[in-house]
Amino acid sequence: MSFKLGSIENIRIMSEGRRNFIKKTALASGGIALGVNSMSAKSYSKIIGANDRVRVGIAGFSNRAKGALIPAFLGHHKKQNFEIVGVSDIWNRRRDEGAAFLKEKTGEKMGIWRNHDEMYDENKIDAVIISTPDFQHALHTVQAANAKKDVYVEKPFAETMDDARVGKKAVQDSGIVFQIGSQRRSGKNYHAANDYIKSGKFGDIVMVEMSWNVNQPDRWRLPELTSQIKESDTDWKRYLMNRPYEAWDPRKYLEYRLFWPFSSGIPGQWMSHQIDTVHWFTGLNHPRSVAANGGIYLWKDGRKNYDTMTAVFDYGPLDDLSKGFQVVYSSRFTNSAGGTKEIYYSNGGELNLDTNKVSPNGGLNASHANKMGMQENKLPEFDLSDSAVQVVTSADTGADNMTSLHMLNWMECVRSRKETNGPIDAAYNHSIANIMTTAALRTGLKSTFDEKAQDVLAGDNVFKY
Repeated sequence: MSFKLGSIENIRIMSEGRRNFIKKTALASGGIALGVNSMSAKSYSKIIGANDRVRVGIAGFSNRAKGALIPAFLGHHKKQNFEIVGVSDIWNRRRDEGAAFLKEKTGEKMGIWRNHDEMYDENKIDAVIISTPDFQHALHTVQAANAKKDVYVEKPFAETMDDARVGKKAVQDSGIVFQIGSQRRSGKNYHAANDYIKSGKFGDIVMVEMSWNVNQPDRWRLPELTSQIKESDTDWKRYLMNRPYEAWDPRKYLEYRLFWPFSSGIPGQWMSHQIDTVHWFTGLNHPRSVAANGGIYLWKDGRKNYDTMTAVFDYGPLDDLSKGFQVVYSSRFTNSAGGTKEIYYSNGGELNLDTNKVSPNGGLNASHANKMGMQENKLPEFDLSDSAVQVVTSADTGADNMTSLHMLNWMECVRSRKETNGPIDAAYNHSIANIMTTAALRTGLKSTFDEKAQDVLAGDNVFKY
């Protein structure tokens, strides 16, 4: 794998020059002569504002970028003094549409780059929002980190451990501000749940049930666009990055979520959101093991990723197998009944992130406890948030509340240089769980994690594709 990179030293010099300019103009606005005294204080404030503005590039004008990320950004950019200055996409149609869309929304003419190398070489941005295909996220983060650009990147972070490891290292070595698009981490109700579990009042987690069900035969399908795109209009070899070479296939370019190894499908797209909360609430980095099964039971449309799956996770401390709990995750494309479900159980009741309530449901009753010389264990009932925050499962989410708050958190951290709600460790850890699930699904073997080598094992073998 190779990336064309601009000079990091030049970037450093330019950045220092920018900071010095801001400092000098600030002094000038206070009445200190710097050779530009003919300008008014108002003029100086405009200069300072312009040079303090964070310039952002869009890496991949996807439906997610158009429908959610850009609207979320535009909801906060004026107050935070951020601006989008251009779009990069290897498909000429998408970059032209992106530039036109952004001009319509902002009134400003956008820069257009044929690929991310061009975008970083011009060095006209300070940060980047990455919304490219699933398998590219970690590697595109590497490019941005090497160019010293702060990153907001969609999940999943990585679909192989090779990509996850190199992506994590690049972020850590560069010191950039990084946000993974796991927007639950900015939800008020999820923060309340995390605080409650970590307080110890919930008790030990004994079980977690999660599901994500839709009935959308058009989900991840783009038949009209697939019939229109031509290989000559894009850069297929650049698209493949480090995946094994194969001949041009418009479906694998536009409908990549249906095809491994370009995407794991359900694990990467949906499960990554939910399993991340397990790591967040418990402090555990990854499952001890995963067993999974699934298949293409209904949608016989050439897809390779399953339309139905169930995975069973064993979580707990690595050094004490007597402690732990189970997570059961299921998902189906074929029937939407049940929608999403995220329920944490303890001996005293449940914490339900669908209803946003903690309740004594299923807790230990006095009649059963007394027989064993034990005390009744019933959790108090209360809401996790002042207003219920519903998880959005539609394909076009729009600037939903969680995504909006998550984007705002990233912007604020770009300015403060503090860690975001979705740091690189969160991205890396959900990748481990995703890859373990994919390994179990694809091989039929129980998957584990080699802590020393940081590799996923299916049986005794390292899993990649």
